[in-house]
Amino acid sequence: MVAKGYITGLFKRSPISPLQEHMYCVYRSIKHLKLLFEGVNEADQNKITEAAEALIKGEHEADLLKKELRHNLPRGLFMPIDRRDLLDVLLMQDQIANQGKAIARLITGRKMTLPEEMQTLFSEFVTKSINTAKQALAVINELDELLESGFRGREVEHVEDMLKELGSTESETDRIQNKLKAVLYELEDDLRPTDVMFTYRLIDWVGHVADNAEKVGSRLQLMLAI
Repeated sequence: MVAKGYITGLFKRSPISPLQEHMYCVYRSIKHLKLLFEGVNEADQNKITEAAEALIKGEHEADLLKKELRHNLPRGLFMPIDRRDLLDVLLMQDQIANQGKAIARLITGRKMTLPEEMQTLFSEFVTKSINTAKQALAVINELDELLESGFRGREVEHVEDMLKELGSTESETDRIQNKLKAVLYELEDDLRPTDVMFTYRLIDWVGHVADNAEKVGSRLQLMLAI
């Protein structure tokens, strides 16, 4: 649970700190996708329940931080980064946590399973998606150094390299996503139509985790270009 006034205290140190804290909360939450899909593959209801509850709780905590940040973000005062840019990045970060909650509810609500032919590849897919969120967190954590450097010099080059890595990881996630859809297509005749429909949805939603993480990096890249 987020302590009252916590974000206000962070603002006393840096206007960037609350954004970084929010992304860290998002990453802590989304990491539980790994446990969730381990539970799905192993038909372990305890793992599924534990992971789903953690994802839903994490989304709630991230939402509280988001609201605190919006409430305390200064208006009409000079900040090293435009207020609108901060809010844009915040929204993109929040969508990652929202997606984790949606995935948890889809799996528990539908009592979903995955065909054995998809399980190993799906585990890789989930890991790659989590890694994009981890890389987005690493990029956001560089904002302080970027400010100190005045958005120029070696620090910018370092962050640009990190952004390239983030883009590469997201592209790899896309590749696996397409492979999963191809496998599912071959299995369609052996599965219930509703199971096919919701499995395609599940693939897309896990892919959205990586997409939203990459959007965080893309927004920062625009900020560097200004």
